[in-house]
Amino acid sequence: MHDTSSAVTAWSNFYVIVGSSAAALTGLLFIVITLIAGDRSRSTKEGIGTYTTPTIVHFAAALVIAATLCAPWRSLVGAAAAVALVGLFGVLYVLRNVIRQARQTRYTPDLDDWIWYGILPLIAYATVLVGALLVPAFPANTLFAVGGATMMLILIGIHNAWDVVTFIATGRLEEIREPGDDEQRTS
Repeated sequence: MHDTSSAVTAWSNFYVIVGSSAAALTGLLFIVITLIAGDRSRSTKEGIGTYTTPTIVHFAAALVIAATLCAPWRSLVGAAAAVALVGLFGVLYVLRNVIRQARQTRYTPDLDDWIWYGILPLIAYATVLVGALLVPAFPANTLFAVGGATMMLILIGIHNAWDVVTFIATGRLEEIREPGDDEQRTS
């Protein structure tokens, strides 16, 4: 059994930064969603559940992993088990979301959507799961895998948040610029 303090302590600054970033980005996304909440025509329940909620889940998963690995565990086994549960939940959540993405009717996902909302998150969560399961036996290498996958979740979240916000914003611009639309609004 490896000493928990020496294996995980070296990562504490990394996880403080990652956890803080995940929390801040989650808050920022809440603010953005609140600001655009008045646009009911573009933001349907199906679209929010398929594209916006997973972004919050990725940020929250990164935050939970960071907090878990900063906690004062007595052994790597407990920390690894907790992180493995996050990875397992993530894998199942992404698979569920891919099914939702395929079934939605309002928007047809393109290759970019399948990659950023399905494939990359699945890779990240699977890496967290497998890495966490192997942490007690090989902490030096697998903590890099878990750290990289956690950072990947943040980057996926940033991309997807930007994607959703620009989709909504450009949709609003298109609605505003449509000919005749201004006449209907002023009538």
